[in-house]
Formats: sequence, C-alpha cells, structure tokens
Amino acid sequence: MIIITGANRGLGKAIYSRLKKKKIKVLGISKSKSSDSGIISCDVSNFGKLKKIAFELKRKKTKVSALINVAGVASMNLALTTPGDTVSKIINTNLLGTIFTCQIFTPLMIRQKKGNIINFSTIAVPLALKGESIYVASKAGVEGFTKTFAKEVADFNIKVNCIAPGPIKTDLLKGVTNQQIKKIIQRQIFNKQYSKDTICDLVEILLDKKTDSITGQILNVGGV
Repeated sequence: MIIITGANRGLGKAIYSRLKKKKIKVLGISKSKSSDSGIISCDVSNFGKLKKIAFELKRKKTKVSALINVAGVASMNLALTTPGDTVSKIINTNLLGTIFTCQIFTPLMIRQKKGNIINFSTIAVPLALKGESIYVASKAGVEGFTKTFAKEVADFNIKVNCIAPGPIKTDLLKGVTNQQIKKIIQRQIFNKQYSKDTICDLVEILLDKKTDSITGQILNVGGV
C-alpha cells in the first residue's frame, strides 16, 4: 500500500488518481472529507489521529511500501504582515505534518526493511521568493528534514527524497497573478510551466525499483 497525504485536491489528488488507475493499492489522507472511501479525513498535524491510522494498518498487517507527503498550505504575504495563526497553520501543516507522518508511518516500512518516502517542497526555497517567506521557511525545513532523515533510515533500506515543483496550476496558486507566475518561471533553468502530469510522472520514477539508489535528494522541477 502507498499512503498519500493531501489526496483530496491539487497534486495529491492527481497522484492518488494516477496510482489508483494503475490498480496500485493506495490510502489517501486529507483534511477535507471525501466521497472516495479510500481517503481518510485527518489533519496531518494531528499526531494522535495519525497514530490511530497507523495502529489500524498494523493491526490489519497491511504492508506499506511508500509514503507520499503532498499535503500543504500557503499564504502569499510578507512575513511582517502575516497573522500569527496563519504562520502556525503553514508550519504545522507543511513541516510538522511531514515530520509526523514520517515518524508514524516509517516504522511500518522498517518492519519490511524496505520503503520509499517522497516529500514535497517548492522551487520557492532556492529562489527565495519575496512574499513567501513563511511558506519558504516551512518547506526549507522539509528539505533539511528529508536530507537528514534519509541518512537515519538508510540502514532499513528506506529511501527518502523530495520533489520541489515550480508553479503548478492548483489551489495553492489562487492568490498568485499570471504576471507573478511568469516572473517565477523566467527564473527557472527551463522557462516553462509544468503540469500535474509531469509531477505524477516524476513520482512514478521515484517509486520505480530502478531508482532505488537515489535518496536524500531535492529534485527542483524546472531547475534552478
């Protein structure tokens, strides 16, 4: 089974749907409720509820082969004008949510001495985009965690990588103008906007056994 967070919208939904169509057993986790029986409603920053999900998987002796952490939120705003509760929401979802899911679901892979974790960051980190400092801080934390966690679980044959997309057409871009998006794309090595399908393709590549030697890497889509 592959666990996917943020599975009810945006990139998470695209990845969930892609894998499900390929008859891969997937379990989605989403803060918002879904009509899909394969998606459980749970906030990734809720450590206790995540533990209950893991307990049920362990009780049913479910073999977890991979964890894909896509759940994330953003608020395009200057740090000095970002409300405290918004800062907490971004850090709790993006950084703590990623850490919590890795802490809770990785032991299910350790039992099998094999696993695959894919976290999600953003190209906004290396570009240090103005007006996204809180979002960038949360995702920079994810990148640092990914690199270090990869070393901590290497002995269990578990690889950990991070995909950092450029601007992708999802709900996260609702507050970003076309002009702002164009400026970001112009700072990439490849000056073009990529689709959700591109990210799904990259996820499938990282899930493939042929890439078992790749771990601790941050893959910036579009290049920086």
